[in-house]
Amino acid sequence: MIKIKNLKIWVWEKEILKWVSLDFELGKNYCLLWKNGSWKSSLSSFLMWHPNYSHIDWTASLDWEDLLEMQAEERSKKWLFLSFQNIPELSWIRLWEYLRIINNISLKNKNPEAKDLSPFIFKRYIKQFLDDLHIDESFLDRDLNVGFSWWEKRKIEILQMKLIGPKYIILDEIDSGLDLDAFRIIANMLKELSNENNSLIIITHYFKILDFIDVDKVYVMKKGEIVKSGWKELASHISEKGFEEF
Repeated sequence: MIKIKNLKIWVWEKEILKWVSLDFELGKNYCLLWKNGSWKSSLSSFLMWHPNYSHIDWTASLDWEDLLEMQAEERSKKWLFLSFQNIPELSWIRLWEYLRIINNISLKNKNPEAKDLSPFIFKRYIKQFLDDLHIDESFLDRDLNVGFSWWEKRKIEILQMKLIGPKYIILDEIDSGLDLDAFRIIANMLKELSNENNSLIIITHYFKILDFIDVDKVYVMKKGEIVKSGWKELASHISEKGFEEF
């Protein structure tokens, strides 16, 4: 479980989140809703230890361990994964080598005695995931995300999720840059990925994704504060009536 109590976040001396309290329980899915500019994405960046964010007066735990004491790498090893709103491109890093490294780290994280997969064995191992996601094997020899379409970048993120099996998956505006058909395919892939061993934390202002993925709780964030929480019906109500009543 991720448990946050009374979180305040500052960026360059500006307060952006105010006394936010949230719980994310493993095996359940969540949605964080509001219009653009409500600092929803700031929460995801902070959870992954963005260096520009500072905090005061809060407590947070990740599976009952103090989240504040963990650097970004440690949080990843605790199975926290962020799907970026704007996915970075990294030149000079081959996709297959990047995937092999994170896969080997994941294997050792599960079992310190595990041996690294060689490049040859890894390329054979990853083929099943490429086939599942309809990713051409030639992508492995390209630089990480360089020149990829938004649609291709999203599939590479899901490929990473399948490889490492994170527990807490933060989906920050995953509809960004996708046309309707691509969005439907990505949403269905995430639906298949969701199970009792992980938790999807969906950050969005686009309600359509809730037609594909069932959520157990909805949080409404306005100007850095949680102003309402409830079940999936709350999202349906806002979709029909708008945000004006909050």
